[in-house]
Amino acid sequence: MHSNSDGTLRAANRRGVLAMAAGMASFVANDTLVKYVSQSLPASQLIFLRGVFAIALLLVVVHAMGATRQIPRLLDARVLLRALFDAVATLCYLIALFQLPLANATAINMATPLFLTLFAIVAFGEKVGAARWLAIAAGFAGVLLVVQPSGDAFNAYALLCVAGTLLQAARDLVTRTIHRGIPSIVVTLSTAIGVTVLSGAWSLVQDWQPASGRQLALLAVASVFLSGGYYLVTIAMRAGEMSVIAPFRYAGLLFAVVLGYAVWGDVPNALAWSGIALLVAAGVAVLRLSSRR
Repeated sequence: MHSNSDGTLRAANRRGVLAMAAGMASFVANDTLVKYVSQSLPASQLIFLRGVFAIALLLVVVHAMGATRQIPRLLDARVLLRALFDAVATLCYLIALFQLPLANATAINMATPLFLTLFAIVAFGEKVGAARWLAIAAGFAGVLLVVQPSGDAFNAYALLCVAGTLLQAARDLVTRTIHRGIPSIVVTLSTAIGVTVLSGAWSLVQDWQPASGRQLALLAVASVFLSGGYYLVTIAMRAGEMSVIAPFRYAGLLFAVVLGYAVWGDVPNALAWSGIALLVAAGVAVLRLSSRR
């Protein structure tokens, strides 16, 4: 009986790990496309248009999965709270992404597991040993090395990216409290709606401009990657052991460095590379220490 439950947990972990890695790859592909389109289209307009595509796609998927009757559960208090956190986090992150190199924005975003640990300490009074505090401190040092707070390179956008990352950690905590009976695809739809409504309101105070067929096609493809990313990461957060699955978030960094170089010729400088390494090492250490407990 015991080995059977071990096998079940291993299977859940494997499913969660694959979902997390694939989800991060999807998010980076989406980020690359929207960053590319942001060179020729106002930010609020492109986020809104991508959101409309994502909602249309997700409604089809919800129907195909037989979850249409569950749509009223979008109004569940925790689903609404998660959607609010995610919508504000997404806007903060994307505005920063349009002004920062892809790998740098992604690296700052990778601090989410460190912030999650910090929230668990502050919000739930978790007892933490010196080793975990050291790992958290190392992670923040890594973030600083990527952000590089100096007069010219450092700007408000890097801070905005950090704010978005904090909100994403809060979103992930809320995800764990959502009733298991609410399908992950409905939770995914709630986020797409939240982001679209918020960016739509923001677009009212920005000038709209005609979008070309090519821009719309790129945003439609981005919405497929975005929806896939949301769904895969929601599945990952609800499967197996968080301490095993969460480190695979860092797979996104690898994709970001490769795509940033391929599309814009961006290469992180030596400080940023050391910050990325420190971030990954600290994040994995925090999670390993959590699982040992």
